Amino acid sequence: MRAIIVEDEVLARQELAFLIGANSAIRIAGEFEDGLDALKYLQTEEVDVIFLDINIPSIDGVLLAQNISRFSVKPYIVFITAYKEHAAEAFEIEAFDYILKPYSETRIKAMLHKLEVAFAARGHQGEEEHVKLSDKVNLWKNEKIIVVDADEIYYASAQEKTTSVITKGEEYNMALSISEFHSRLPQDRFFRCHRSYLVNLSKIKEIIPWFNNTYLLRLRDLDFEVPVSRSKVKEFRQIMRI
Repeated sequence: MRAIIVEDEVLARQELAFLIGANSAIRIAGEFEDGLDALKYLQTEEVDVIFLDINIPSIDGVLLAQNISRFSVKPYIVFITAYKEHAAEAFEIEAFDYILKPYSETRIKAMLHKLEVAFAARGHQGEEEHVKLSDKVNLWKNEKIIVVDADEIYYASAQEKTTSVITKGEEYNMALSISEFHSRLPQDRFFRCHRSYLVNLSKIKEIIPWFNNTYLLRLRDLDFEVPVSRSKVKEFRQIMRI
């Protein structure tokens, strides 16, 4: 399992990391003092569990957990806090556990064992659920994670260091290369038609012959045309049977 710790107290963070390393096979992939930094990290990285303090800068732990609860594939959230009064709120957003400071090693060990059992069970869930989850995509807008169905995406285009993702009514900017973003999409529905573009094949309205035997793809609902580069023409013809 990969995990991150979001905790602004250095000593508490170090102690928790030590207890996790000493009592489980969980690997700490990152440590954060600030809730917004953690949310930005989760835009591009997937983890299995988040150890989350409540009183942290920028975005408090409860608000961060509410954003995470909208992810298409949700990591386990373990709250680590000195405040008892947030427990009910934490479990409303389906927190896995709620650990009070100061830490009890016995309590931490029991929680880690329960985590590993739950993670193993999750790994044996049915193929049908896996396919369903793979059709969801996490997109980033106004410092929030927005979960959309992959079929809502019309096309994506490469910018300088980001990828612009277009749905019918919104534009999202992802801190990913277009190749990285493409890898997160259902491969049977999205085609990399150009070095700077990928397109949802189900959104193509017209295929327009262009110069040098290439094509422009006019998309439904949008006043926009996506090019097919010469190097992609043969593959595109095979896919579209033209």
